[in-house]
Amino acid sequence: MLFDTHIHTRYSVDSNMAVEAAVSQAAQLGLGIIITEHTDLAFPEPDTVTFDVGRYFQEYDPYHSDKVLLGIEIGMGLECVEENRRIIVNHPFDYVIGSIHSVDNMDIYLEAYYHSRTKRDTYEQYFTWMLKCLKTHDFIDSLGHIDYIARYARYQDPEIYYHEFGDWIDEILKTLAQNGKALEINTRRLTSPAAIDIVRPIYQRFYELGGQFVTIGSDAHKQQDIGARLEAGYALAEACKLKVVYFKQRKPETGR
Repeated sequence: MLFDTHIHTRYSVDSNMAVEAAVSQAAQLGLGIIITEHTDLAFPEPDTVTFDVGRYFQEYDPYHSDKVLLGIEIGMGLECVEENRRIIVNHPFDYVIGSIHSVDNMDIYLEAYYHSRTKRDTYEQYFTWMLKCLKTHDFIDSLGHIDYIARYARYQDPEIYYHEFGDWIDEILKTLAQNGKALEINTRRLTSPAAIDIVRPIYQRFYELGGQFVTIGSDAHKQQDIGARLEAGYALAEACKLKVVYFKQRKPETGR
């Protein structure tokens, strides 16, 4: 069964999707899903991107099955490593995504993060921060959307090109590979062959550096986006000789 491993419902501050809608849509599509609500203790505005984890498990446990798994997407930050660790250790998540949404207490989404700074300086800081967080967050299963910054960067061409940032990206990929972690293929931006061509070198390099596993997720916040472009993600993984997995009880399972 195909799994969409990155789904947000109403426990995430930026989604209003009901769990019933997510489960119904996945069933219609013949997909398995992992619900991965946001918590971001590193976010510049404290307590705005968190949720009641105990209540989440209590409410969603009736939906929990082999086809509907319960995970979390944590915002990684150097100032909240142990707090993040406690959340993961103390709850029975199937899957943990580690992501970077802010850098040095600045929200990547906001224009102010890019003000009076070159793309190279900004992206080097982003990758340096990501690497530091990966080395401390050894309890995640997969690194989420490595190209997240390209969604929001205020540059004429915000894309991440491996040939420009390969030295920094390599260190991140090496860290993931050496620790047996997965790298997410986030399908939100795989909207064209050209878009896929831009990210392909990153996943090819991951394989070359010893990476084995990728997870594939739509990052859906709305019912109609569940499962979007998963086939493109699988094709990319196959082209790069990477094994697609999803996580159940924190253990990798074959995704197809």
